Amino acid sequence: MKQTDIAPLIARELSVHPWQVEKTAELLDGGNTVPFIARYRKEVTGSLLDEQIRTIEERLGTLRNLVKRQEEILAKIDEQGKLTPDLRKAIENAQKLTELEDYYLPYKQKRRTRAQQAREKGLEPLATAFLLQRDQKGDALTAARAYVDPDKGVEIPEDALAGARDIVAELAAEDPTLRQTLREQLWNHGFLQTELVEEAEEAQTFLMYADYREPVRTLPSHRVLAINRGEKKGCLKVHLVWDEQQALRKMEWRVLRRPCIYRDQLKEALADSWKRLLFPALEREIRSRLTEQAEDQAIKVFGANLGQLLLQAPLAGHTVMGLDPGYRTGCKVAVVDPTGQVLDHGVIQVTQSEGQKKKAEALLLSMIQKHHVTLLSIGNGTASYETEQFAARLIQEHQLKDVHYLITNEAGASVYSASKLAQEELPEYDVTIRGAVSMARRVQDPLAELVKIDPQAIGVGQYQHDVDQKALAGTLDGVVERVVNHVGVDLNTASPALLRHVAGITAATAGNIVAWRNANGRFTGRRQLLKVPRLGPAAFTQCAGFLRIHGGKSPLDDTPVHPESYALAQQILEKLGFALEDLQDKEKLARLAARRKQVDEARLAARRKQVDEARLARELEAGEPTVHDILDALVAPGRDPRSDLPAPLTRQNIVKLSDIKVGTILRGTIRNVTDFGAFVDIGIKTAGLIHISHMSQKRIKHPLDVVSAGETVQVKVISVDEGRGRIGLALVKADA
Repeated sequence: MKQTDIAPLIARELSVHPWQVEKTAELLDGGNTVPFIARYRKEVTGSLLDEQIRTIEERLGTLRNLVKRQEEILAKIDEQGKLTPDLRKAIENAQKLTELEDYYLPYKQKRRTRAQQAREKGLEPLATAFLLQRDQKGDALTAARAYVDPDKGVEIPEDALAGARDIVAELAAEDPTLRQTLREQLWNHGFLQTELVEEAEEAQTFLMYADYREPVRTLPSHRVLAINRGEKKGCLKVHLVWDEQQALRKMEWRVLRRPCIYRDQLKEALADSWKRLLFPALEREIRSRLTEQAEDQAIKVFGANLGQLLLQAPLAGHTVMGLDPGYRTGCKVAVVDPTGQVLDHGVIQVTQSEGQKKKAEALLLSMIQKHHVTLLSIGNGTASYETEQFAARLIQEHQLKDVHYLITNEAGASVYSASKLAQEELPEYDVTIRGAVSMARRVQDPLAELVKIDPQAIGVGQYQHDVDQKALAGTLDGVVERVVNHVGVDLNTASPALLRHVAGITAATAGNIVAWRNANGRFTGRRQLLKVPRLGPAAFTQCAGFLRIHGGKSPLDDTPVHPESYALAQQILEKLGFALEDLQDKEKLARLAARRKQVDEARLAARRKQVDEARLARELEAGEPTVHDILDALVAPGRDPRSDLPAPLTRQNIVKLSDIKVGTILRGTIRNVTDFGAFVDIGIKTAGLIHISHMSQKRIKHPLDVVSAGETVQVKVISVDEGRGRIGLALVKADA
């Protein structure tokens, strides 16, 4: 592969044009961020999507490294004087790292092998005779007598034959074509077999893998990671198994060409090559490939879950009471206003004596009435069920018609509470109260609060601690970056934790933005960012379009319109008969939205993207995608894209465990999606599981094709196992 082959290859993989890949690569190499390219350089990339650009970024890195490794291998073989035209061509055509390494293996410096020792003893000509298979008369033992040399350690003819076999075994093991053939056979026809180590401490956890066997090519990723974990803990012995005779037949077909006196020696050498060299190496390769694919899938699922969770609709405008349940230390309470500022806090006991419950009831009721609380956010950890019962009874007995509650996933709250960031944000409160504040803020703006937590601690993945941590962190950072930039960030309220995920802004720059805001007051225009230390023109270009200023000097500062396009936006408004100040007039904004709708309808009626938008773009000498995006932004300044999503499910009464009967129809919220199904919060302590087989009447590839984290669904109870704490569910439908 050459550098010039990279763009066409990626283009074929993504079903796009090579020029799109080339232009995107130029932008990435120029230091532009993925969100910026996806949003503001559509004319350059041909309107490639965020995911496509990220894939291009990833593949560019992989393929450029492949080309670099290819050049290194060619140089090293050439230094040895062994680079033939055919070998060069084969190496240059390789498109996978395994192919490259197969070709390089015979020329690679290695430790002193048995074959090398045999060569030092002068046995290579005998090995060559084996492979040429020309000798028809006599026998191998007689022929080997010519190579007996006690000074070199070849005492008898049998020693010479053994050494020649070692050379042949190594040559067979290093044959690129043979390795690839056997690699494919093992992958397509091999089995992974496990045995339980019964005396191991955690053996019972892996009981299902006692004498377990499954085809390699059909092993699901979660099973691979589970087996790997069991092996690592010493609970499982894992083997790759395949019919050895099939392997030997493949090898003999490749090597044995005609009858000769060395035929038995060759067969013995090939059997040794398979057992000692080839199979162990290929087993490691295939185990590594299984793990890599499983980790990639786990990371993909984690990323999808995280993205959906971060995009949950905020319950804005509520004064929220956060409840962080607990038995021994009590339930921590914090009341926050619609902007997230703490109004009140305390600790109550809802699991102790009736007297303490009465005190708790009185305190909570007074807080609700005093601060006009409309929503309770209850953490789903220890004592959550008891706290929910208490809250539901309080609402019912005191007829608090305007008060609802919801169960909030508290994963990561303790991590945040003890963090340096939490200490800086809430220095006057102890760790326990910070957790309750986090519970309240999570429902007001899930994105702003969850970005403060290490994504691995959020609890929406599978085997997140078993995968490559660097790859996981890279993917999750990319997900957070994508979501943050899609939603946009309020420049005057955002925390450093949120700002650092905006395109072009580093952690240090995020801190400088907040410091400037604290010293100089709120931002009134985007260009004030250029006054922030260490935020130069390049960073400003990347970040400005994703930062919002509500009530700033220019209404455009509260839209996704980039400052570089402000003049164009004003020209578009003028063409449509409006002025910039009309964006602050609700009546005129409604007329603009109606005008925009007419444009869309005209475009659809013409069945092609040309009518008003195309003409407008031509008249203003602008790109049509940019004109389209500006029009969308102008009709809804300050709009939060999450507002289109369904709000989280709130309740006023509790579903009791005794109510959970087979056949019951319930509403719930998807908490986590895995390869095998989805876990659903149905309003009780135990989450239910919708297995993939109960998600649709049709066969589906993955649960993510049907449901997503944070989604509200209707489910039917199909099984209840109180002893094991398991509830089986079937998906009825997703709520509209």
